[in-house]
Amino acid sequence: MALIEATGLTKQYNTNGVPVEALRNASLSIDAGEFIALMGPSGSGKSTLLSILGAMNPPTSGKLIVDTISVYDLTVEMRADFRHEYLGFVFQQLQLIPYLSAVENTMLPLAITRRSHKEQTDMAIWALERVGLADKAARLPDQLSGGEQGRVAIARAIVNEPPILLADEPTGSLDSRTGQEVMDLFKSLNEGGLTLIMVTHNPENAPFASRVVQIRDGCMIEGVGALR
Repeated sequence: MALIEATGLTKQYNTNGVPVEALRNASLSIDAGEFIALMGPSGSGKSTLLSILGAMNPPTSGKLIVDTISVYDLTVEMRADFRHEYLGFVFQQLQLIPYLSAVENTMLPLAITRRSHKEQTDMAIWALERVGLADKAARLPDQLSGGEQGRVAIARAIVNEPPILLADEPTGSLDSRTGQEVMDLFKSLNEGGLTLIMVTHNPENAPFASRVVQIRDGCMIEGVGALR
């Protein structure tokens, strides 16, 4: 059984009283351990799809099942718990807190848990070790390179050990060398068993994915598999 099963997802917005479909009847099945790249031009609907898959944006119609859980049949509070347990997020704007150290930024998702401060710190150090930054845990974001800041954001996303990582244009604001570092890290995490769904407009990122799904004008086009 697929880890993620999305069926008939449609998202409609009203713009000045005019209905606009950002996503039209999108269906997607994702197995555990896949690395999916959602690609398409700006405004195509790929970020809308990612936000729905991330339990943040209820579709106008359609169904999302993750690990047998019907996500949008959950209450708002239960969906928040679901996101905490199942999902990690990496955004183009890294959203690191400038006055918090790398380890403190990494610990942020643990603030709502009942774990002790020591346990939270140990988990954050473990996450920083996974991204190769344990030796810079005490540094502030402005004391880190762009690539290192990106790795802190990834550490923060995986500190809860979620089975699924969602990334929205994670290399969009990075230079090519730093973007390559981030993609190499994503590939390593995926090879370690993490299911990864990434929105990108950069064709250089496509070979890292096990499957590419093209989106145009809110419609999903048949994906391409076995790229790596």
